[in-house]
Amino acid sequence: MCNLYSLNKKRDVVARFFRVSHNRTAAFEPASAIFPRHVAPVVRSTVDGEREIVTMSWGFMLLQNGRAPRPVTNVRDDKILKSAFWRSSFEERRCLVPATSFCEPNGDVRPVTWHWFSIKGPEPRPLFAFPGIWRRYKGPMKKDGPSVDMETYAFLTTTPNSLVATINHERMPVLLTRQEQFGTWLRGSADEALALAREYPAEQMWIVQEGLDKEDLLAA
Repeated sequence: MCNLYSLNKKRDVVARFFRVSHNRTAAFEPASAIFPRHVAPVVRSTVDGEREIVTMSWGFMLLQNGRAPRPVTNVRDDKILKSAFWRSSFEERRCLVPATSFCEPNGDVRPVTWHWFSIKGPEPRPLFAFPGIWRRYKGPMKKDGPSVDMETYAFLTTTPNSLVATINHERMPVLLTRQEQFGTWLRGSADEALALAREYPAEQMWIVQEGLDKEDLLAA
């Protein structure tokens, strides 16, 4: 499960990469560490068929009796159509989550070592996207806290490739890198979109940082 990622690119670079006009791009700053409940940019389609970049809170809020709501950050590709918690968002509200690296800890070993994964390319941290879904949440953020009204996002995971499996044997986020993939995820049918849920080739990725840091230092 991916609960930490980074985005080390500035607003104008992200907008150009995802083909979003400047006047449809919300303000945001590069981030060396994005955790659950953090606010970060996502790309989505508008009613006129164009794209916009807005900021949302990471994690669909799951209500729990007698406890604070819990942010659920990832959705499994084999559960997204079977669970009412996810299905309508997948069918109606897809988005792209810009990123430059993601992090996985080394399980139960202490001290925890954090492993940052990125894709290979002409620069140290090329842009890519997690295929995401979004929805509006109205409710408390804390136990017995005041109600809030905000938009939230989560993104898709699949089985890990051989590189990610050296750290996480169960799941890895789906990674999209091409313009045609972005269009399919945002505007394609449910079947077409779900067909994108596959392991990213291990030979096209690498571990760019290992250590005790819970942030991608290149993104700082």
